[in-house]
Amino acid sequence: MTDTHAHLHFHQFEKDLDQVLQKLDSHNFSFVINVGIDIEDSKKALSLSEKHDKIYCSVGVHPHEASNVPENFLQAFEELIEYKKVVAIGECGLDYYRMLSSKEQQRKVFEEQLKFAKDVDLPVIVHVRDAYEDAYEIISRVGLPMRGGVVHAFSADEEWAMKFVELGMYIGIGGPITYPKNHTLRRVVATIGIENVLSETDCPYLAPQPVRGKRNEPIYVRFVIEEIARILDMNLEDVAAVLASNAEELFMS
Repeated sequence: MTDTHAHLHFHQFEKDLDQVLQKLDSHNFSFVINVGIDIEDSKKALSLSEKHDKIYCSVGVHPHEASNVPENFLQAFEELIEYKKVVAIGECGLDYYRMLSSKEQQRKVFEEQLKFAKDVDLPVIVHVRDAYEDAYEIISRVGLPMRGGVVHAFSADEEWAMKFVELGMYIGIGGPITYPKNHTLRRVVATIGIENVLSETDCPYLAPQPVRGKRNEPIYVRFVIEEIARILDMNLEDVAAVLASNAEELFMS
């Protein structure tokens, strides 16, 4: 199994992180991508990944933090990407739902990170909420790194999913696909096919239906994989293997 989007360095895991990490071995995990959301947070994400064989990390500025970063923030990332455990840039993108940074700031910082990812040839982890049109415009115009990227925690319809797939991106699917009313996300998976999907949790957030309301963690990605297998009428082990292969192709090749 693979969890391509986790925040294991967040405070919600302070008390029992060792037990959470032990489960990665007992549940046959390939790897987890531990995702940074600003400069200091990215350093924490890296620090944790350095301590565990199966954890890798990304460094980036979340759109919520776009108004807080210094002008030269990419210099910090230039130093961090020297570490082998850093396998992606992100999460970066646009979030017009909470608007914790202005649209102009978000677009500027996203575009800078996208160009940086291309320059250093690392895939991008993209966060989009209520901003699919602008995100698509920026990615179409700026372009993607050679290996592309993933639209994580995808929340639009199948038409938008296909547009991003055609740009060369994977679609990140997590706990919300298990929610009874989320028919749209199930249609997304049925439409784009397993070859364009990555499994993720976004833990500690977005716990799948069987554990909804609790803190999410990497092992709960199995509920996501089970739902994808059900939608596509595929064998569970085959689905897990393809999803792991997709993740390896994006982050490890």
